[in-house]
Amino acid sequence: MTITDNRFPLAPLSKYSGAFRWEGVERRPYKDAAAAPFKAISRQTLASDPRLAGELRYFEIDPGGFSTLERHEHMHVVMALRGSGSCLIGDAVYALGAHDLVTIEPMIWHQFRARRDAPLGFLCLVNAARDRPQLPTEADLAALRRSPEAAAFLDGLIEPS
Repeated sequence: MTITDNRFPLAPLSKYSGAFRWEGVERRPYKDAAAAPFKAISRQTLASDPRLAGELRYFEIDPGGFSTLERHEHMHVVMALRGSGSCLIGDAVYALGAHDLVTIEPMIWHQFRARRDAPLGFLCLVNAARDRPQLPTEADLAALRRSPEAAAFLDGLIEPS
């Protein structure tokens, strides 16, 4: 096989075009708007190929936006590329800035939030074959809220410095 073999979807090079966009990569909605609660977030799939065991995606959360609070059976790794925000992992909250690395174990509740005055952009590496996200029940939310830090995060009251 040569790099010009067009039977596979990955191009040999996808040039960075600035503003956290890549040539030939479509900026898409984060999810179906009816699927789960989220605000002001987009995704770009940078690498997805049947020969890979994983998929590399870039997410951008606009100022004041957030991802869905969810958990799933697969793990994933996130690396912040720009901006700042915070993330809930289990019932702990972490400030997040450029080049920080987050590992999310299977079946752990997690959510990302951008600061009110800055975007949060991050790479996310996941399994190519993965399960669907699970949303929290009222009982799950009550359990998370037993942690004052998690409750403040869920209420949007934590703003990292």
